[in-house]
Amino acid sequence: MKRGTLFLAAAPLALATPAYAGTTANVLSAPKVENEAKTAEPTQEAEAPAKKANEEVFSTGVAKGRDRLDSATSTSSLRASEIDKLGARSIAEILRDIPGIRAEAASGEGNANFTIRGLPLASTGAKFLQLQEDGLPVLEFGDISLSTADAFLRADLNLAAVETIRGGSASTFASNSPGGIVNFISKTGDVEGGAIQVSAGLDYDMRRVDFDYGAKIGDTLRFHVGGFWRDGEGPRATGFKTTQGGQIKLNVTKEFDGGYIRFYGKYLDDRSPVYDVTPLAVTGSNSDPEYGALPGFDPRKDTLFNRNFQTVTTLDGDNNVSNHENRNHAVVKSFGLEGKFEVAGFDITERFRFADISGHYMGVNYAQFVPAAFLAPAFGAPGGTIRYATGANAGQTIANPGALNGNGLAAMLLIGDTKLNSLDNVTNDIRASRVWNLGGNDLTTTVGLYSSHQTIDSDWAWSAVLSDINGGGNGNLLDVVTATNVKITQDGVLAYGIPGSDTLHRSYRMGYTTNAPFASVNLRLGQLAIGGSLRYDFGSAKGTLLGAELGDGRVGTAPKDMNGDGVISVPEMSVAVLPLTRPGVVDYDYSYLSYSVGVNWRIAEPLAVFARYSRGGRANADRLLFSPIVNGDGSLLFPEAAVDTVKQAEAGVKYRNGGLTLNVTGFWAKAEDTNIDSTNGDIIAREYKAMGAEFEGGYRAGIVSLTAGATYTDAEITLDYLNPAVVGNTPHHQAKLIFQATPQIVTDRFNVGATFIGTTSSYATDSNELKVPGFVTTNAFVQFRPVDRVTLAVNASNLFDVLAITAVDDATLPAGGVAKGHVLNGRTISASVRFDF
Repeated sequence: MKRGTLFLAAAPLALATPAYAGTTANVLSAPKVENEAKTAEPTQEAEAPAKKANEEVFSTGVAKGRDRLDSATSTSSLRASEIDKLGARSIAEILRDIPGIRAEAASGEGNANFTIRGLPLASTGAKFLQLQEDGLPVLEFGDISLSTADAFLRADLNLAAVETIRGGSASTFASNSPGGIVNFISKTGDVEGGAIQVSAGLDYDMRRVDFDYGAKIGDTLRFHVGGFWRDGEGPRATGFKTTQGGQIKLNVTKEFDGGYIRFYGKYLDDRSPVYDVTPLAVTGSNSDPEYGALPGFDPRKDTLFNRNFQTVTTLDGDNNVSNHENRNHAVVKSFGLEGKFEVAGFDITERFRFADISGHYMGVNYAQFVPAAFLAPAFGAPGGTIRYATGANAGQTIANPGALNGNGLAAMLLIGDTKLNSLDNVTNDIRASRVWNLGGNDLTTTVGLYSSHQTIDSDWAWSAVLSDINGGGNGNLLDVVTATNVKITQDGVLAYGIPGSDTLHRSYRMGYTTNAPFASVNLRLGQLAIGGSLRYDFGSAKGTLLGAELGDGRVGTAPKDMNGDGVISVPEMSVAVLPLTRPGVVDYDYSYLSYSVGVNWRIAEPLAVFARYSRGGRANADRLLFSPIVNGDGSLLFPEAAVDTVKQAEAGVKYRNGGLTLNVTGFWAKAEDTNIDSTNGDIIAREYKAMGAEFEGGYRAGIVSLTAGATYTDAEITLDYLNPAVVGNTPHHQAKLIFQATPQIVTDRFNVGATFIGTTSSYATDSNELKVPGFVTTNAFVQFRPVDRVTLAVNASNLFDVLAITAVDDATLPAGGVAKGHVLNGRTISASVRFDF
């Protein structure tokens, strides 16, 4: 209740250790064959402590790596060899197979939405869940607008494993990650050898080459290098090459008595499509809607970007005309070091990375679907006509709009054109651990310091276009012409900005500094372990902003000849421009305390129980900006809005014996969220609670194995300072049950199996009116090894071509029968051949 009176006062301005999951290690993995050996280790074996038989050491989000049955945390890991079978085409699709995580993988390669254990997903990105690469965050904040961390990650043969911790000590061993951590761990050459893999789409246009190789250079020196290159149209029909690029990663490790030092680098340059909003036919009622494909447009296989709409013309950050491709572009140039040393009985671990990150985001962020016959009067031309603006029929009048493309529909599309000038970050984490003998018992202590600086330097130059709804990459932009033959559009562009507004043309020049000392202690008394940890985050936000929303008489629109023809057309009369000489300022500090306490009892070798309580925080970054929360002098109107807190309790039992692993965890969470609603731009200032249970386990008998997981969540909005009507409702996107299951058969010569991933229904918005149906998708795989070191594989994602809707932007059933949906890709089948050496 700390913000009650403050946010009520702001209302007029607002016109915002449980069970381990051994899904892929040891007891759940199938028998190894020779060509899998190099991918079998999920962690850097040379640096890991000695392991007992059947022990599984987990090191992400904890003070010191321990066997999972000895740690009061809830964790999962996926080996690279298992990830290969998932049929995942993106990072988000990989995370769909991890219990507790809701991953909305409908947008393509990057810019997906993630949440965990019922924590709110009020807007976009991953607010409470941090994505890491080799133990350091990809981005300090997982929900930077139009710049989510998964956009700058790619899975290839460099990947050794994915480790995940849910809740627990994630609050105290990383900043801004109270919900959990997902760590993508790279191979380091500790297993010598390499591989070359060539892949191609069988029912979609994709060609890809992957490689990796690791070896010893000397007795104490080793390296690993790998990467990929790909190109093609991608999983949906666009009519042009939308996917193109790749990455290369290299690391070199020097071992010495008591430790090692590793230098590494990465270069990623990759272009990919963003699918985002797509039209859906819908009938029925709010509580029982029936969604489907429109005539001529399949939401699983088509997209609103197409061969006749490949570029957008806007103004850049200096108000100069600029043309941008309708593809996402991610560029990462990073280097870092990691080391472990022994000093005076202490184990010192140091991690440092500098990442030069830039690129471009391009997506359909909002759409309004209307009958094509109503397009002219709806957009200011009663009695007028519509014409093709692009394609082979450009300039031709559409005589029968009601029959256009078999569906008679048109759309106004809001294009989120965002230049990512710099998302550079520099991070450093140093910690020292020591095990003390205390009366014959082990007392482990850890102290550390984390520091980072995250840049957010971007230019928003959005625009609105008119389009038909046509699949197969054959869509066209449309022009509207008045009855007196005056075009109110220009080559399909309705407005160089937001129609009727000067908003969303912005520039961010921000820097966020984070510092966090932390400490932990763990006392092991025989089979009982008791531990606790603290972290104190303090930081600052400093920078400048440009945008008409800042008020004070700043310029918002001006005439501009965008196509250079010497004539000012109707859309060019009011082009959104930046007030370059009158920037706004941001300058504030924040701090918060996180803590976590837990107890673990190893009752017997195969059985343990645990409990944990944690409090963590998440500093809010750019989601506060361009709102009345920020004062004219750069301070916050309500300093409390700088940080949202999450409180969590969890308790569970974990069992591992022979070929059987069973884990059950109960959890409770209470969270604050200050945010901007991505569907309508409203400020969100709320509190939530969630409770539920997780199950995860696996069984192996000979050549047959099964892994499975399920998470039941009961979540509720408990307080809303600006919209009390939603109190007591279920947060949108939140399903009661999500689940995964992977049965497979593995022999020396072949693997065959499938992964089933599903969710029950959820609500489209927080008003809890329109339902989004549940679904189950099936990814199937066959791997065949005709000879040693050669693997032939066929992999199918969404084998049964299910219409899997992750979200709908409409609050109620649309009167026109066309909803704004977000849909997983339809069936895509690929084949590959891999040579190991």
